[in-house]
Amino acid sequence: MRTMILAASTMLLLSGAAYSQVNSTDLKWGPAPAVFPAGAKMAVLSGDPSKPGVFVIRLKTPAGYAVPAHHHKTDEYVTVITGEFHLGMGDKLDKTKGATLHPGGFAEAPAGMNHFAWATRASVVQISAEGPFNMVYVNPADDPTAKH
Repeated sequence: MRTMILAASTMLLLSGAAYSQVNSTDLKWGPAPAVFPAGAKMAVLSGDPSKPGVFVIRLKTPAGYAVPAHHHKTDEYVTVITGEFHLGMGDKLDKTKGATLHPGGFAEAPAGMNHFAWATRASVVQISAEGPFNMVYVNPADDPTAKH
C-alpha cells in the first residue's frame, strides 16, 4: 500500500500536477464574499473560486444563518463537516421543505436548479464546484450585492 501511495505521489510530481493538503486547524477563515448573506466565514481549500476550474471551499455559518433561493451556473456539491445544515429545492426558502444533513451528509444541486439552505446550529459545510463561482438569487431583492 505504501509503495502505491509513493508511486502515485511521484507520478503527480513528475506530471507537474498540483498537490496540496491542509488540516482544519490551518484554515485561514475570512468573511464570505458579499454575494453570501452577512455572517458567514469562508476558507478556500483548493483552487480559486473566482477563476475557471474546480475549487473547494468551506463555509462556516452561525446558528440561524439562511441563504435564500438561488442557483449556480455549474453543479454544486455540499458536504456537512460540523453542525446541522438544511437544504431544499425550490423558488423560495421554505423551512418545511428541506432535508436535514448531519456531519458527513452530502447533497448535489445540479446547475440551474433553484435551492436554498439554512443552519439551525453553527455549521461548517464544504462546497465544491466548477468556477468561476456565481450565485443568482431567484428574488433579486434577496441578493446582498444588489443596490435596493
